[in-house]
Amino acid sequence: MSIGHTLLGLLESGPCHGYDLKRAFDEKFGHDRPLAYGQVYATMSRLLKNGLVEVDAVEAGGGPERKRYAITEAGITDVSQWLAQPEKPEPYLQSTLYTKVVLALLTGRSAAELLDTQRAEHLRLMRELTRRKQGGDLADQLICDHALFHLEADLRWLELTAARLDQLAKEIAR
Repeated sequence: MSIGHTLLGLLESGPCHGYDLKRAFDEKFGHDRPLAYGQVYATMSRLLKNGLVEVDAVEAGGGPERKRYAITEAGITDVSQWLAQPEKPEPYLQSTLYTKVVLALLTGRSAAELLDTQRAEHLRLMRELTRRKQGGDLADQLICDHALFHLEADLRWLELTAARLDQLAKEIAR
C-alpha cells in the first residue's frame, strides 16, 4: 500500500493535522497494522518537499507547533493517476512455502508434516478471519474476504503439493 497516496487521498476531504491523518488512516485501513506517528510525519515531510501538500496553518500550543496540511492541485493529480493505475497482480512464483517443501525433501525431513503444520495454521487464521468478518462492518468484511480467498488458494496449493510429494521428491533428487 502506498502510504503517501493514501494520506493524500484522505486530505482531499479537507486540511488535517498529522494526528488526524493517522487516526483516519488507522480507522479505515490500519486495523491490523496501525500507522506509526513517525511514518506519518516523515511521509508528510516528503509530500511537502515534492509539492503535493502544503502547510495550510500552523497552530501554537503547549507543545510543538501543529501543522495542518492541505493537498495541492499537483497532489490531487498524483492521487488521480495512482487510482487509475491498475495494481500488478502478485503471482507468488517464488514462495517461501515452496522453498521449505523442497528443502525438507532435499534434507530428508518430512515435507508432508510441514504441509500438515502449514495447513493447520492456515485453517486457524481462516477461523479467526471468519469470526472477525461476522462481527465487522462492510469494510472489515471486504478485507477479510480478500484474505480468506488468498488463504483458500494457498490451501488448494497445499493439497495439490501433498498429493505430488513423491513425484516432486523424485524430480529434485535428479
